[in-house]
Amino acid sequence: MDKFGKSQSVKRVEDLRFLRGEGRYVDDIAPEGALFGVFLRSPVAHAVITQLDVSDAREADGVHAVLTVDDLKAAGMNVAMRAMTLENRDGSQSVNPYRPMLADTKVRFVGEPVALVVAETLDQARDAVEMILFDYDELPAHMDRAPGGEALHGNVPDNRAFDWGMGEETAVADLFAKAAHVVSLEVDDNRVIVNPLEPRGCYAEWQDGRLHVAVNAQGVWVPKDHLAAGFNLPKEQVRVTNPDVGGGFGLKGMVHPEMFSVAQAARQIGRPVRWMSDRTEAMLGDNGARDLVSTAEMAFDENHKAIAYRVHTRANLGAYSSQFGQLIQTRLFSRVLMGVYDVQATWLNVEGIYTNTAPVDAYRGAGRPEAIYVLERLMDRAARELGVDPWDLRRKNFIAPEAFPYAAATGETYDVGDFPRVLDRAAEFADLDGFAARKEASEARGRLRGQGLCYYIESILGDPSEGAKVEFREDGTVAIYVGTQSNGQGHETVYAQFLSDQTGIPAHLIEVVQGDSDRIERGGGTGGSRSVTVQNSATLATVDVMMAAFRPYLADKMGVSEDAIGFDDERFRAEGSNMTPTVLDVAEMARTDGRADLLTHESRITLPARSFPNGAHVCEVEIDPETGQTVVDRYTVVDDFGNLINPMLAEGQVHGGVAQGIGQAIMEHVGYDEDGQLLTATFMDYAMPRAADVPIYRFDTVPVPSTANIMGMKGCGEAGTVGAMAATANAVQDALWDRGVRQADMPFTPVKVWELLRDVAHTDR
Repeated sequence: MDKFGKSQSVKRVEDLRFLRGEGRYVDDIAPEGALFGVFLRSPVAHAVITQLDVSDAREADGVHAVLTVDDLKAAGMNVAMRAMTLENRDGSQSVNPYRPMLADTKVRFVGEPVALVVAETLDQARDAVEMILFDYDELPAHMDRAPGGEALHGNVPDNRAFDWGMGEETAVADLFAKAAHVVSLEVDDNRVIVNPLEPRGCYAEWQDGRLHVAVNAQGVWVPKDHLAAGFNLPKEQVRVTNPDVGGGFGLKGMVHPEMFSVAQAARQIGRPVRWMSDRTEAMLGDNGARDLVSTAEMAFDENHKAIAYRVHTRANLGAYSSQFGQLIQTRLFSRVLMGVYDVQATWLNVEGIYTNTAPVDAYRGAGRPEAIYVLERLMDRAARELGVDPWDLRRKNFIAPEAFPYAAATGETYDVGDFPRVLDRAAEFADLDGFAARKEASEARGRLRGQGLCYYIESILGDPSEGAKVEFREDGTVAIYVGTQSNGQGHETVYAQFLSDQTGIPAHLIEVVQGDSDRIERGGGTGGSRSVTVQNSATLATVDVMMAAFRPYLADKMGVSEDAIGFDDERFRAEGSNMTPTVLDVAEMARTDGRADLLTHESRITLPARSFPNGAHVCEVEIDPETGQTVVDRYTVVDDFGNLINPMLAEGQVHGGVAQGIGQAIMEHVGYDEDGQLLTATFMDYAMPRAADVPIYRFDTVPVPSTANIMGMKGCGEAGTVGAMAATANAVQDALWDRGVRQADMPFTPVKVWELLRDVAHTDR
């Protein structure tokens, strides 16, 4: 039996509850009698507010309060949202302009919250919103991902938040000047809307001056800190809870403005207040994702070995800096800038631009999918221009297995890796040798067939520290308190399974407790693929604490020395004693003896380093040149996730991530007009992938255990998306290349693909 988990594909225990409609989401658990909140949102992208008269709305039937930013200020709140900033390459600080919780003198994107109406019923609140007199003087909208244009903020020249750099610009330029070959490519990464199944929402209530906010987030401690700061409260006066959460994907990892107004309304009225976004409201007001354009260049020697790499990116931040917005395409992008390739000379320059669009922040992968997308599109182009096989070019430039641990130019240290072995397995598993025959068969049907490869690596992000607490209850069950938050990943299953593996406690007797800042002192939440790695490491440390406490107690009971007692993953045993108690038996004995100190055990760990999941994605598409319709026909993934605890859950994470990557590549795209009006504000306008749009994936793993944690695990939550965009895009480019199309950018909608083929056909004439 494996000491660190049995690597069993255990079915998710929480699924029965969800499938039966027994999930307890934030909109299900609002207190009885809670009032309903509805936001007035800006109908224009850029304007000076000339009138905001809420007097009629305040007198409307059922209305208890209407809040504007002036009301929040009058209540003594700190109304400015907080966001992380950067140091520019010239040493100055990046600009983080004032972002109010409700619009203050100006509006800067369609969907920006302007006022909150609270009423007895949802319909009454909606009706009252229509009674608000909101007038404005409209300003030109700045929509370009480039400096200049109409100023959004008085303290941001040219609408540029930052000009950030990492690397050795001059040294890289010298290598480019001496290179035998230089390949360059401009790569567009289209904006998408996150669209979790459950939109954002919350409710708030006050008791004896203490605030409780239930919010469908990816953790409770960051919202707690921001709420305490916003209301000038000691942190112990704020409680945040996360109920069941229907998808997070990064969107629910940062703090949004709505919950502050909801909480203030509850304080002012003296009753709980609830708010749940509807789908169009979410599409208007949620943070967008991706939305950048990069010029990437790679220098090669005469043997096609890459010697230098540089990227210049212009990233859309939206109208304001969201909490992590400035970090995504800079620090997080840079984590895997050079991917799996052995190049030490790199330069990354990123400009952050404010536009009159919804803010942009993290989405599954947060910077790493964007970086790998740019790199792997360029590697594909380089293979074409150099006249070499794209698989061979990657092999030639891989970091060699014997080079680990490998210090990357951007400061990361890759602990382990065997990229050639993973790629060889991908070639076999994807039937690379059979592609030519499949391409010929497609051509016989009048279709274009292309194959795309992406070899990705991901840097696991987030807090490397985490704690766990195990509590034995009087009814014979066990609770494990965790600092992460499930958004659908299966935490209730995997954490219980892992604790069961280590202690022999039946998994069905273990309850996973999460998402309550009163019950769990601190935690890192969920994000950056950190959860399983850090949380199970904390659990393992807690089990060690438990065993260390149980052994001296058992030594007296069993009549043996402490060091004579062993544990075989199910029972304690010692030569010379007939007693073979289980962990639950020991807890019951301790309870009988009044040893409460043996009924609760906890520990906290800090991982010494990050892990680096990696793998190969192979996509095959078929295109109908008459219509431009692109079909993803085959999709193969071979990942190195290190040691797996539950392979079924790992594969499920990859399936979901690949679907999101394919969705962005083939159909998802946010459309704004020149005035900043959102053209894709419903699912009639914004295309989401359905089951028929993705193939049956082929999934395998080639584990190279990480040295960054004792279990050899690597995170897997975002890996599918990190690899999927480039694999799909490279497949489309491959299919179109023979027809003369040299530049193809996502999303590959039928009309775009058809136009690409039409344009080259006209050029040929």
